[in-house]
Amino acid sequence: MTGIEWLIEAFGCAETRLTDRSNLLVLFEAIIGRMELRPVGKPVWHVFPESGGVTGIWLLQESHLAIHTFPEYHSACVNVFCCVPRTALDWQPLFSNVLGATDLRVRECERSYHLC
Repeated sequence: MTGIEWLIEAFGCAETRLTDRSNLLVLFEAIIGRMELRPVGKPVWHVFPESGGVTGIWLLQESHLAIHTFPEYHSACVNVFCCVPRTALDWQPLFSNVLGATDLRVRECERSYHLC
């Protein structure tokens, strides 16, 4: 069996969008809806009082979706991990629309599971 993981780094994001949990939820819901993922419960959020940065995670039946925002650097890191194959999204327009990202770096990692 093979899964897939995306490591997404977004730069040039609008600071206010990186500190707004409702905006980050829009990003999560878009990823979940477009990839047809199945959430378990609700997302969990932590806001860092010093920077206003946010860490969020949503458990999925397929694995997890996580974000860490760094408003002071206008950036965010997102991790989408699916234990079964999925087709990648067109990440750039999504992150531009929701976070205002001007630059995106995406790494795609195949995750193979087998007995040793």
